[in-house]
Amino acid sequence: MKKYGAEFLGTFWLVLGGCGSAVLAAAFPGLGIGLLGVSLAFGLTVLTMAYAIGHISGCHLNPAVSIGLWAGGRFPGGQLLPYIVAQVAGAVAAGAVLYTIASGGPGFDVAKGFASNGFGAHSPGGYSMTAALVCEVIMTAMFLIVILGATDQRAPAGFAPIAIGLGLTLIHLISIPVTNTSVNPARSTGVALFVGGWAIEQLWLFWLAPIVGAVIGAAAYKLIAEK
Repeated sequence: MKKYGAEFLGTFWLVLGGCGSAVLAAAFPGLGIGLLGVSLAFGLTVLTMAYAIGHISGCHLNPAVSIGLWAGGRFPGGQLLPYIVAQVAGAVAAGAVLYTIASGGPGFDVAKGFASNGFGAHSPGGYSMTAALVCEVIMTAMFLIVILGATDQRAPAGFAPIAIGLGLTLIHLISIPVTNTSVNPARSTGVALFVGGWAIEQLWLFWLAPIVGAVIGAAAYKLIAEK
């Protein structure tokens, strides 16, 4: 239960910090942090939580990461479902807190997106469903390769959180224009539930693509890393 609690809290922090930066600070008049700031915020949430709870739960914070670690032989299948439930619950709780904060400001309109992921008309850059699908698969696959490599017993000890946090930052820098960057089904669900409508209708892609990408990434790492 301590592991599941850690995953709840860690995913809560990821969604509140990452999506919160997008909703509250990205376009703040005169001082907005923009795409770069949001990308750093997501990376920093993972980096800080990896040091805070990595020794408790492994700091997955992401159903796709848990599935990818299982596919890579690093995580027991019996813990997959409770980990995923804890992650989604943490993301939804963060979405509720963020909604409460954001709705207290002038001009807030959840219909503007609330940091939800989307494609087509709901992609920040107007990218197609195919582009979004490919982007999410590839970005998640590369994320798993970074995670598996950084946490390999042969890797330098103590630096994994930095590599993983910077990896997630880079992923956001690349893909925010395409999908608003998911690579994490829990993150997508935590805000989509408050937007409803199109965000729920398109949510399937942000479960399917990250999971497929995570399995591909795990297989790729095993191919290059196994002796």
